[in-house]
Amino acid sequence: MRILVVDDEPLARARLVKMLADIGGVEVVGEAGDGAAAMNAVDLHTPDVMLLDIRMPGVDGMEVARRLSTREDAPAIVFCTAYDQHALAAFEARAIDYLLKPVRRERLLDALERARRFNGLTHTPAATPKAQRTHLCARVRGDMKMVPVTAVAYFLADSKYVEVHYDGGAVLIEESLVGLEDEFGERFVRIHRNCLVARDRLDSLGKNADGEPTVRLRGHSEPLEVSRRNLPQVRKFIRGK
Repeated sequence: MRILVVDDEPLARARLVKMLADIGGVEVVGEAGDGAAAMNAVDLHTPDVMLLDIRMPGVDGMEVARRLSTREDAPAIVFCTAYDQHALAAFEARAIDYLLKPVRRERLLDALERARRFNGLTHTPAATPKAQRTHLCARVRGDMKMVPVTAVAYFLADSKYVEVHYDGGAVLIEESLVGLEDEFGERFVRIHRNCLVARDRLDSLGKNADGEPTVRLRGHSEPLEVSRRNLPQVRKFIRGK
């Protein structure tokens, strides 16, 4: 998998390049220090993936992603940034992942695996993907909170965040619902375009006041809306319990 590293800080680029050198099945085909150089490098190297900083002089990373979004041969975009407030805009720009600096190797591996699936590339045995997480990490009033995946009842997409509803309450995480579905798809089922629920929490189907289908989860009193498209799948899981 061919990778282009774009960051206006040489040390940040060097750190990513060094991390990538230890991962099998990938090749750094170029580097760029600003958005204009990044666009030229895409034409020159045709990378599969671009690791892209957001805040850069001149053409910033968001503008690069927007320009590339109209191209059929565009690389998969993985934003690497020190700022967490751009997550919504990043996914609106069709980024496949959003990594906070300093980038951790485990998260980089996860992003590269998503890029492989995005590009339809064959998985390379030498490139070991990140093991499925047992806990999710959320920021709560400046502190980090670890939520066991086994305690999660459902995920609900809300603006730039995903609400994680679990046995101890609810927290917000800056991840995409698609990414969570990719990672935990054997444990959760999609009931709506903005909601994944734990299969083992499914209890019963019903209808709301407007006659729309809903589902109740064990341990949660409020029913959740089920889309007509996903209703057959939800019904199947409930009947198969």
